[in-house]
Amino acid sequence: MSADAAGTSACATSLHPGAEPPVRPRLPEWLRKGRTHFESVNRLKSGLRQRHLHTVCESARCPNIHECFHRGAATFMILGNWCTRGCGFCSVPKGNPARQDMRLDPEEPANVARMAAEMNLRYVVITSVNRDDLADGGSRHFAETVRAVRSALPEARVEVLTPDFCGSLDAVARVLDAGPHVFNHNMETVPRLYRRVRPQAGYRQSLEVLAFARRYRACTLTKSGFMVGLGETEEEVHALLRDLYAAGADVATIGQYLQPTRRNLPVAAFIAPQVFDAYRDYGLSLGFKAVFSGPLVRSSYMADSVSEEARRAC
Repeated sequence: MSADAAGTSACATSLHPGAEPPVRPRLPEWLRKGRTHFESVNRLKSGLRQRHLHTVCESARCPNIHECFHRGAATFMILGNWCTRGCGFCSVPKGNPARQDMRLDPEEPANVARMAAEMNLRYVVITSVNRDDLADGGSRHFAETVRAVRSALPEARVEVLTPDFCGSLDAVARVLDAGPHVFNHNMETVPRLYRRVRPQAGYRQSLEVLAFARRYRACTLTKSGFMVGLGETEEEVHALLRDLYAAGADVATIGQYLQPTRRNLPVAAFIAPQVFDAYRDYGLSLGFKAVFSGPLVRSSYMADSVSEEARRAC
């Protein structure tokens, strides 16, 4: 089966019905991160809930949440907290539009802008769930949020981490027209693993989203991220990096997949830090402006620093 066929096949589950979840392996030392900033985390969560806002940091169970919330950074997740897709790696709640109240909150763009201003952010990252139930994939709402943030914080830089919008380039253009400084769309994994990891997406389709963003707004930094530790080979990682560079990506992020819940895909391997270093060096040798590669790297982790590194390389 081709990568594209695999990318558009029906949703696959990681466990057989009735099967006992596998025991999760013990984390190696380099993946253990302290959770010590409870006061900062609770304070920021309280502010978010008051404005009915969500973060991918919470919904995707990011291991860096204590560090980021303590330094006043968060990645806003818009279009609600229910995703219409069932990716094997992700712990964001899954929702059927016919069964869940998935109406868009018309106040969400303004509330994101107000929260970002209250946090005094100078770099704002906005992502979303997939909303395949909406005719425009939620792209208008996404664009409204970018514009609201840019109006409230005209000196801040804005990064968007978008879904593929089912391949609609009109939807991608709509978000880009709102003027984000960085356009990010994640590949997540190598093409051979798409059917298991990202069953409702297509590898070539995601590459085309990135290539279109580069063609449509050449002045916007283009970024993509993926996980390792799902069963990929070194050559597959190299091939993915070559594909990303050929599509016009300026920045690549590479991190270790960690199983967020027992219902998600198991970890195939814990990748040693020196391997991440080698992937970074290979990516830089291709010509990327920045490659952020490490066990605890996530797509929007330290996004401000990564963006600045890429800008200096221009």
